[in-house]
Amino acid sequence: MHAIAKYLSATAIILMPAFAFAADAPAALTEAQQAEVKELVRSLLTKEEPDLVIKAAHEAQSREEKDIASQGQKALSTSRDKIFNDANAPVVGNVKGDVTMVEFFDYQCGYCKMAHEAIVKLMETDKNVKLIYKEFPILGEGSVQASRAALASVRQNKYEAFHNALMATKAHLTEDIVLKVAKDTGLDLEKLKKDMDDESIEKIVKANLELGSQIGARGTPTFVIGEQVYPGAMQYDQMKQAVDTARQNAKK
Repeated sequence: MHAIAKYLSATAIILMPAFAFAADAPAALTEAQQAEVKELVRSLLTKEEPDLVIKAAHEAQSREEKDIASQGQKALSTSRDKIFNDANAPVVGNVKGDVTMVEFFDYQCGYCKMAHEAIVKLMETDKNVKLIYKEFPILGEGSVQASRAALASVRQNKYEAFHNALMATKAHLTEDIVLKVAKDTGLDLEKLKKDMDDESIEKIVKANLELGSQIGARGTPTFVIGEQVYPGAMQYDQMKQAVDTARQNAKK
């Protein structure tokens, strides 16, 4: 629903000028008149023609998703090694799996946390999936701190446990909270903090942000499953279907 709401708002913004500046309207409207016009438009959109607006919102969303998918397909051709064979990207699951799933995510993204539940279930039920994590911190400094710490935790062989713990954390992330989660996960904090400051960590994050932009990741999570880009949170059934489709296509 959050995506549709976004498009409803956009549709309203697009339609308002058409009402405000109709042929018989004065050249300029007072604030009171503008407020009245906006209220009339809201009434039309929400009461008189809701189906029309919802249809327009769905069509706008569909166009954006097709654009993202098209952009992602081009990136799969030009940036294949960066997506699937990045030695710096944490990998879990079956490293020799017949289907590879890549997730661009942010630790402060509520939809990423929802999708993570589906990921855990998928990895438990399908032992032939290789999962590549792409740290994609776009929601503030707390996200950046979490990603840096997570990447640094690879050097202590605790990435997966730390990743899961961060995903389970409901509090707004700060450096102190990230370090507390790290300590609770059993990480050596002094080593972690030192590794977090390594310039190679910053380079990985920067490369992920650039790569995400190339594949059309305008938000989190964004998935690459097989040869297809999937923007947005996926439920377990959707994820399983995407994996099954990728597996079938690979056999052709």
